[in-house]
Amino acid sequence: MTEPVVDIYLTPDHADRSLRHDARVGLTGDPKWLPPKWFYDARGSALFEEITRLPEYYPTRTESSILSAHAGDIAGRTGAHTLVELGSGSSEKTRLLLHALREAGTLRQYVPLDVSQSALRAAVTAIHQDYPMLAVHGVVADFTQHLDRIPGQTPRLVAFLGGTIGNFFPDERAAFLGALHKTLAPGDWLLLGTDLVKGPEILVPAYDDSAGVTAEFNRNVLAVLNRELGADFDLGNYAHVALWDPENEWMEMRLRTVAAAKVTLPELALDIVLQPGEEIRTEISAKFRKAGIESELATAGFGLDSWWTDPQGRFALCLARTR
Repeated sequence: MTEPVVDIYLTPDHADRSLRHDARVGLTGDPKWLPPKWFYDARGSALFEEITRLPEYYPTRTESSILSAHAGDIAGRTGAHTLVELGSGSSEKTRLLLHALREAGTLRQYVPLDVSQSALRAAVTAIHQDYPMLAVHGVVADFTQHLDRIPGQTPRLVAFLGGTIGNFFPDERAAFLGALHKTLAPGDWLLLGTDLVKGPEILVPAYDDSAGVTAEFNRNVLAVLNRELGADFDLGNYAHVALWDPENEWMEMRLRTVAAAKVTLPELALDIVLQPGEEIRTEISAKFRKAGIESELATAGFGLDSWWTDPQGRFALCLARTR
C-alpha cells in the first residue's frame, strides 16, 4: 500500500486574493460580471448537486451514461498508466474511469487537481480508501496556471469532464488547450466532456428550472461576496436570467437588478451603483459542434480519436491524443 501524496502550489490566501481581484475587476466593468467559480462555496455546491438531479438538467446524468457505456473503450484505447482529473472528485464518473482502467490492468496512479485543498484532500482520502493499492498523488493548484505541475507516468489520461470547458471564452479555451498540450507528452490523452448545441427549448429550462433551484444557485454568488467581502447585496433585488445566445452558441446566466441599488464592499473600499434592469453576468456555458471542437483541439495539437454521444445527441465525450 502506498500512502497518498499531496503537493500544494497555492498560498493559503490564494482564494481570498482571487476573489478580491475578480470582484473589483468584474463589478467595476461595463457590463458587470463575476466568474462562475465563486458559486461554489458549501451552499453553492449543495445547490449544484440538487440541480444535477432536476428533470430539466440533462448534462450530468447524460455524461455519466455515456461514460458508463464507454469507460471500457476509453481504457482500451488509452492504456493509461496515470489518470489525471482536473477538478478533484470521488464521484461516480471518477470511479467509472478508475474501475475500467484497473480492469484493463494498466492503471498505476491517480492524480486529482483542484484549487480547494479541503476538496482535494477529501477526494484523495476517499479514493485511497477504496483503491488502497493505487498510488494517489493530489495537486492543490489552479489548472489555468499550473498544468506544468501535473505528475504521472506516460501514457497519461487527463479527464476534464462536466462540460466545464464551456465556461471558458474562446480565447481562454485556446490558451487552456495549448497549455495542456505543452505539458503533455506525445501519446498522452485528453478526455473532454462537451455539451452540444441544441434548441433553446431544451437549453433554457436546464438553466432556469421550474423549481427555482438554479435561480437560488445564481444568487448565491452574491451571498459569497456578502460573507467574504462584507458586501451588502440584497439578494431579493436580483432576478435570475438565463438566455441562449445563438450567435455565440452559448448559454448565459445573469443577475438583473430589480430596483436601483448602491452596494458597498467594505473589504475592497468599493461602492458600486446599479440601475434598475442592470445586469451582472455570472456564467457563460458554451455549447459545441463536433467540427468546431475538433478544430479547436487540432489547433492546440490534439487529434480527435473517438467521439461518443447519447442517443439524443445532447452531450459528447471527446477522446483526443497528443500529437
